[in-house]
Amino acid sequence: MNDIMLQGFEWYMNDCDNYWKWLSNEAKRLSSLGFNSIWIPPFCKATSVFDTGYGIYDLYDLGEFDQKGDIRTKYGTKEDLLDAIDTCHKENLLVFGDFVLNHKAGGDFTEECMAVKVDPNNREKELEEPKNILGWTGFNFPGRNKKYSPFIWHFQHFSGVNYDDKTKDTGIYKILKGDRDWNQGVSHEYGNYDYLMFSDIDHSDPDVKEEIFRWTDWVLEETGIDGIRFDALKHMDQSFIKELVEYIKEKKKDYYLFGEYWENNPDIFGEYLFHVNYEIDLFDVALHFHFVEAGKNQNYDLRNIFQHTLVKEHPLKAVTFVDNHDTQPGQALESTVADWFKPLAYGLILLRKDGYPCVFYGDLYGVDGDFPMNSHCLWIEKLMKLRKKYALGEEIDYFVDPKCIGWIRKKEDILAVVLSTGDSKGIEMDCGKEYAGKKFIDALDQCKEPIFANDQGKAVFYAPQRGMSAWIIASEN
Repeated sequence: MNDIMLQGFEWYMNDCDNYWKWLSNEAKRLSSLGFNSIWIPPFCKATSVFDTGYGIYDLYDLGEFDQKGDIRTKYGTKEDLLDAIDTCHKENLLVFGDFVLNHKAGGDFTEECMAVKVDPNNREKELEEPKNILGWTGFNFPGRNKKYSPFIWHFQHFSGVNYDDKTKDTGIYKILKGDRDWNQGVSHEYGNYDYLMFSDIDHSDPDVKEEIFRWTDWVLEETGIDGIRFDALKHMDQSFIKELVEYIKEKKKDYYLFGEYWENNPDIFGEYLFHVNYEIDLFDVALHFHFVEAGKNQNYDLRNIFQHTLVKEHPLKAVTFVDNHDTQPGQALESTVADWFKPLAYGLILLRKDGYPCVFYGDLYGVDGDFPMNSHCLWIEKLMKLRKKYALGEEIDYFVDPKCIGWIRKKEDILAVVLSTGDSKGIEMDCGKEYAGKKFIDALDQCKEPIFANDQGKAVFYAPQRGMSAWIIASEN
């Protein structure tokens, strides 16, 4: 498989634009570039048309009902959404929906419930005695008027909130319901990382589980999407996710499931994958942070770029990426890869054998506004083209220098890749005797002089300082 995914959005997209119509118009071009799939933004109604979609309000409103100030979501109407998905399918693009199931926002009415305020740095530590608070935990979706589902959300369906409307006090309040506590199958950061934001859904509640499973059936049939990206996995009970994944796979065996577990430790990745029976792929957050470090540390040892990463430890379960909407400048998880290193980082995910590479919208198209990002479209397009034709078959690594690494890909054709962050004289790599005397040129046009393999098929391949080269046989250019 030599597929490439596009994360088809970024955080600061203009809410005035009709994203779904843009996608319909862009689908043919994306397919021609070599993408086989697109991860689209959350398509359910959020707190307003300015909300990127993660402040989720009504799962059943895909831009159909007059709620939260408009009929449309930030990205357009339900009709436009379905047209965009249909157009992508006609252009041989799989569409992956973004499922935000951790929390709900923008409640319709307050409810009194017993809760206790906890330490945000240790959610197992109670800061005061339990008391009655007013939480925005009532969701009856008056604009939808029970169409598709009659389910009304109440305080017992949530594990915590971040605001007491009675005292106007903010903080993290654990809702008390008999012997229930925070869900336990979550990250152990901050003692227990069940609570993330807004009204936190209690996935151990049987009514909640039934409703989410019912919605899953509905949304898969309603939209015709081909896969699911799960948001905020580390905050949701892994036993619930396991049940949901099994439920989906029983109905849709060919569905592609992947998710965000924001953790820089492949050991924790491995534990999580084990608990969900390896049915979900995960973003390789550890590799992203290696790219961040390589971009800012001039002494970074490139030979370690894949050490202790998901793609190294679980190569078939890794979605590799450079940046995404959360790592953009100005975001809570801001950790943007240095601009000079991004072409190299994309070479490390697009020209390698392992992982499912995901290209970020902001890197392909650029980002304007208060937090701009440069476009790297020319680099990315060149690398995608090389991936489709040359980055195939056997992979032979030459990770021999702290500031210069290389590898060879061989099948019908051959590709020799070199990355350099310093002043390197290059790396001798063995192409095989069948390539003796062959002339190689840099398909990325960074190195102007050709290279000739010796009579043993070996050659010293090089790259410019703080740059990358990708060598192919001259006659095949």
